[in-house]
Amino acid sequence: MNRNTLLVILAIAIGIIVWGYIPDRGEGGFTAEERELIRSTDSIFRVLTVEDSLDNAILRSASTNLSPKTIKSRDFVDLCNTMLRTVTHPSQDGVGIAAPQIGINRRVVAVQRFDKPGEPFEVYPNVRIVWASDSLAYGPEGCLSVPDRREEVLRSQEIVIEYALMQRPQWAVRDTVKGFTAVIFQHEIDHLDGVLYIDRL
Repeated sequence: MNRNTLLVILAIAIGIIVWGYIPDRGEGGFTAEERELIRSTDSIFRVLTVEDSLDNAILRSASTNLSPKTIKSRDFVDLCNTMLRTVTHPSQDGVGIAAPQIGINRRVVAVQRFDKPGEPFEVYPNVRIVWASDSLAYGPEGCLSVPDRREEVLRSQEIVIEYALMQRPQWAVRDTVKGFTAVIFQHEIDHLDGVLYIDRL
């Protein structure tokens, strides 16, 4: 390996460490349609429901990951902020929301962390469940996308999630979650796989 090649590799490594830069190879970026939807409002998103056949097709589709570069983009920040405004708006008043529910099939959820001081809402890109306990319990669930309905659903009481760290999206981190917050994560991550809680009844 010559000196110039080594210098290029070193420069890329420094860029990753210092700036969190990852070259974008065109995979995992927002589509033109997704960018248009994200930029279409500075208020709240319309929440898709199973009552509309076009909405239902999106809700039933599997979501894909976002690239590290996209997670650091302005559009992603705007998506997160608008998702948070939507789920906390008095017209919704939810405890979690997934990107497919607002029309974007990407692996992003916002969840209220009842297991943390202040019970904050937090956003998790590229999230998935890597482990779920065999300890199960029934509990009541509703869904913003399934209006005027609540049912008892069987869920694991403890899970481990893996997701991209927003400040350094090339790094995957894990978190152990228990109780009601674990139920919320399971419900929202189901959305990313095209599954609704009513499918588990």
